[in-house]
Amino acid sequence: MKVGLLFGSFNPVHIGHLIIANYMAQNTDLKQVWFVVSPQNPFKQSHTLLHEQDRLQMVRLAIDDNAALNATDIEFNMPRPSYTIDTLAYLQQRYPSYEFALIMGEDNLPTLPKWKNYEQLLANHEIYVYPRSRTAETVLKSHPKVKLVPAPNLDLSATFIRETVKAGRSIRYLVPESVENYIKLKKFWV
Repeated sequence: MKVGLLFGSFNPVHIGHLIIANYMAQNTDLKQVWFVVSPQNPFKQSHTLLHEQDRLQMVRLAIDDNAALNATDIEFNMPRPSYTIDTLAYLQQRYPSYEFALIMGEDNLPTLPKWKNYEQLLANHEIYVYPRSRTAETVLKSHPKVKLVPAPNLDLSATFIRETVKAGRSIRYLVPESVENYIKLKKFWV
């Protein structure tokens, strides 16, 4: 089975994430898309993140009963910060009959050479890239393992959602209702 991995902090998960994941699962050769909730991204400050279990729970609430989508806490028990290449190696060992591919925004492609063992990643895994605005050009777009997928581009960020909550404004339609209710219940960012 071919599985696409959408890595992220998901602080919080929002409809942009869900649209990309569902589009990839329905319009490519990927059979499922797994949300890999990262406890600590090596390129982000961790003090701004909600607890990893809360972020995982919001992803689970968001995907609900969509059989093509899955939430995984695979990185929670791995060394931190999490490196994609290490997670891929662990997943490949745990699920030897699966083929894993990465899903990333076009804006992340130019920074791929900064990733740990990125050459190994490109040699062994396909990367499904969805369009993002304000993206620097890179020769990696023409790499044989890079698949450009014309998925819908929604300029929405978790930062925008957090700021909206802090300002006391509505996030209705920006996140699933179940995620909005969870944020209100837990009083995140207020």
